[in-house]
Order: sequence, then structure tokens, then C-alpha cells
Amino acid sequence: MQNLLTASQMREADAYTIAHEPIASIDLMERAAHAFIERSLALSLIKKDQSILICCGAGNNGGDGLAIARQLYEEGFSALHIWIIHYNERQSADFKTNLARIETLPISIQSFAQEDELPMIEQSLIIDAMLGSGLNKPLSGSWLKVVQHLNQAKKKVIAVDIPTGMPADGHLMRSMTALFAHEVISFQRPKINFLFPESAYFMKRFHVVDIGLNEDFIARQASDFYEITSNDARAIYKERRPFSHKGTYGHSLLIAGSEDTMGAALLCAEACLYTGSGLTSACIPKTGLTALNTRLPEVMAISREALFHQPLKQYTAMAVGPGLGKSQEISELMKRLLAKPAMPMVIDADALNVLAENQQLFDRLPPDSILTPHMKEFDRLFGEHSYWYDRVVKAREEAQQRKLIIVLKNQYTFIALPNGRILVNFTGNPAMASGGMGDALTGMLVALLAQGYRAEEAAILGCYLHGKSGDLLAETGMAVVPANVLIQNISKVMGNI
Repeated sequence: MQNLLTASQMREADAYTIAHEPIASIDLMERAAHAFIERSLALSLIKKDQSILICCGAGNNGGDGLAIARQLYEEGFSALHIWIIHYNERQSADFKTNLARIETLPISIQSFAQEDELPMIEQSLIIDAMLGSGLNKPLSGSWLKVVQHLNQAKKKVIAVDIPTGMPADGHLMRSMTALFAHEVISFQRPKINFLFPESAYFMKRFHVVDIGLNEDFIARQASDFYEITSNDARAIYKERRPFSHKGTYGHSLLIAGSEDTMGAALLCAEACLYTGSGLTSACIPKTGLTALNTRLPEVMAISREALFHQPLKQYTAMAVGPGLGKSQEISELMKRLLAKPAMPMVIDADALNVLAENQQLFDRLPPDSILTPHMKEFDRLFGEHSYWYDRVVKAREEAQQRKLIIVLKNQYTFIALPNGRILVNFTGNPAMASGGMGDALTGMLVALLAQGYRAEEAAILGCYLHGKSGDLLAETGMAVVPANVLIQNISKVMGNI
């Protein structure tokens, strides 16, 4: 796991690296500028025939901008123009050094004080290096005006580390004004606020570059947020053993589907199969038998009536909810299930809505159950939230108190663990924004539980594989990835691990 740090902790990592590498702060700035340019060129974000405006404040973010401008000039970029926004007399030492270095070059530099009128922007690209991550309050006054002026120009913007006006952590409000960045090149770690959906009002994409900060120091810093990496998935994944058989990999029970929503049950069952459950049984309405037998002959069917006339001990894990509905019959079904001896469980969709309406039932969930709500389901369970930051904090509190694992789904899925950690899954992409994706994830999670993965491991590996399958399909050029196509790719992704 990689811990994700606040802006103040990243400044401490800067200082520690400078003191212990050792490296002069101006040389670390050179390294950051080089990493910014290298990634921008690799992604074709900047081109030599472009006219580029580099907007710099007078602090270290502005110093980064000046170093970037000078290195671009040395790379053969000629159509460079610099704005220096200095609305007070303060200038950082490294900004001053880089300003002295660039003033000897034939690059146009304009400085603006508070009362100066900003000219029209004729350049095709803006590099934003004005305020960086040190901002701790909304923009106002002259800074607000300069950002509004730049936004009105509707030019492509690449932000250095973070868009001007966007806070790096804490509450992220849509009402805030920031310079909208089409691309952000962030140093060493993504900012925590990049992961919340509100960030879409301030930026389109971010990329992280390594600038050589001391990783041992970073790893020692306390954090509530941790990034799931490919190495974590590899460490958890268990390769299939010689002489193993279907009984080795567990028996999943899926309680899903209704007369009108059998598709959810089918997708859940199919994902369970492709994620490796040794046996899969689907408890579905009788009206769904033909669909199940036609599409998934490997899956055994059990009727709702028969479910309680046989012991559940033959199953190793259970998922409840996809397409189930919210009738009184389903509430009674949930009561009877939770009265039985506990087994690893995944609770999704309509089963979450039943719990939201029955607190006593919610309180009976066995420890280490995995809940997989999207935003609206989460708010039904735990109350309305205005900000995603508050929603994630609430998930952490509830996971700790109830000893549950809460998988709060979004482009970056937050996994709240009983130990108070928030794990963030970075795989997945907008092409996956289509119906049935949650049903697929539920099937994957129960299959992993059935195979003997601990609940925390199942949540980490399931979310990673789910998103990675979608990523690989999107990389083939698919603009939209349907859930059934993603499901059929899961086994290949597992094989690649």
C-alpha cells in the first residue's frame, strides 16, 4: 500500500529529502520541473510549435513554473511567454533564484501587481504555476479575478502539482473558484482531493510523477488514506494449485433477481463464475429458471421456497441483493438469513435498501460483512451528506464501529476497513459507467470469499480486478464497456497477475 499524504505532510517530505539526501531545494525544484516536462512530452500534452503562457506566482509553485519555462527553452521551445503575478511583496528564495536565471534568456516576461489589468490571452496553452498546494482558503480579491480571467479565455491548461484555487485536502466545494485544468502533473503522490467526484469541477485528469522524495520518510507518515497498487493485488492473489478441484474453491450462494430484474442476478452469477468460485448456486424466482439455464448452465438454481429447507452450511459465502426488490417478502428473507449461523457475506443493492429501513436488521450483520453501496445507497444507510469527504469519513466511522467493510463505489472506490484505514482503488475508468457493473463486482467479491480470501483481501482484490478488467478493455479503444464484456475479461486479468 502507498499512503496518501496531506499537503502539509508533503511539504515535510520535501524538507526531509532536502536535509537527508542531501539536495539543495533549488536542485529538487529542477528535478520536479524535469519530471513535469518529461511526462508532458510523453503524453503529448505540449508541443514545440505551440505558443505557451506560463503563469507563475511568487512562491515555490511559481519557482517550479520558471524552472519549467527555462528547461522548455533549453529543449527548443521558442514561443514561450511568462506572467508573474505578485500581489504582495513576498517571494520565496527559490523563486528569486529561478527568476534571476531566466531573466538572462530571450523569453517574454510580464509582471502584474494588484491594480494592473490583465491582457487578452493569445497563447494556445497555459501552464498554471501560481499558488500550488499551499492554499488554505477560497480565492478572493485579485487572485479570484486573475483566475476568472484565465478561465474565460477557455484555453487548454496544465497545472503544476494542483490547479490554482483547488484545496489539496479537506472539504472540496463546487462553489469554489479554481483555474480549471485539463491536465494536472502532481508530484510524488496524488492530492487526496483529486479522488473525490467534486474534483471534476476543477480538473479533468491527473498524472503523478516521481520527483525523488524520500519514500522511507513518506511511508512513516500517519495517514487515513492508502492507494491499492498492482503489487498489493499480486501479493493477495492465490494461484490455483495442482490436483485442486471444484470443491477446493468454495460454493457461492447468490440471492438475487426478481421477475423483472433477472439481468442483475445473471450478471452477478456470471461474474462469480469467471472469478473462480468452484460451485455457484443462485437463489432466484421460478420465472428466472429458463434464463439462468440458457445463459449459465454451470450455475445451479435453488428456489426461494427451498432455501430454508436445506442447511446453509454447504455454502462457503453468500451475496444478497442484486435485482432483489424491496418487498415485505424480501425483508422477511433477510431476517431469516441473518438468524442463521454467520458466513462471509456481501450485501448489495436492494438488500442495502432493506437494511436502511430496518436498523435492527442492520445491527445483526456479522462482522467482516462487505457492503457495496453507491452514493445514494450509502446516504440511505447513513444519512444525507453534502460532500464526498464527509461521506468517506462517515464510512470509516461506521466500518470501525460495526466491524464491517464498506466498499463505497465511484471512479475511485473507497474501501473502509474496521481498523480505520481507507483504501483507495485507482483502477477503473468512465467507459465502465454502465448498468450492471455493481452486480458484476458483487459476484466477484462473493467468489473470492468462497475461495477462502479474507474479507479485506476479497475487497481489495475484487475492486482491483474489476477496474483493471475495464481498463484493459478501454485501452483497446472501447468507449463504453458493458458489464457482460468486462465479466468475460476477468479470468484473463487474473491470469495476467
